[in-house]
Amino acid sequence: MAAGTIRFWAAAKSAAGVGEEPYAAGTLAEALDAVRERHPGELTRVLQRCSFLVDGDPVGKRNHETVRLAEGGTVEVLPPFAGG
Repeated sequence: MAAGTIRFWAAAKSAAGVGEEPYAAGTLAEALDAVRERHPGELTRVLQRCSFLVDGDPVGKRNHETVRLAEGGTVEVLPPFAGG
């Protein structure tokens, strides 16, 4: 399990009510599950439309369970990118 920071942007930031918060998870899927538990409701719906960067790398269509998180890493929760 790694510890790092999740940063919310645009609609995700509004729905979460915070700009960032810590994560303690091994994968992106685990981190997002914890976010959904802490922020049920609108943020859960917003996350379905978001794009993600993990330590600056786009996640794209990869399964979130296969995206490993690093100690001291950063997950960026972004609005969908134009064109994909």
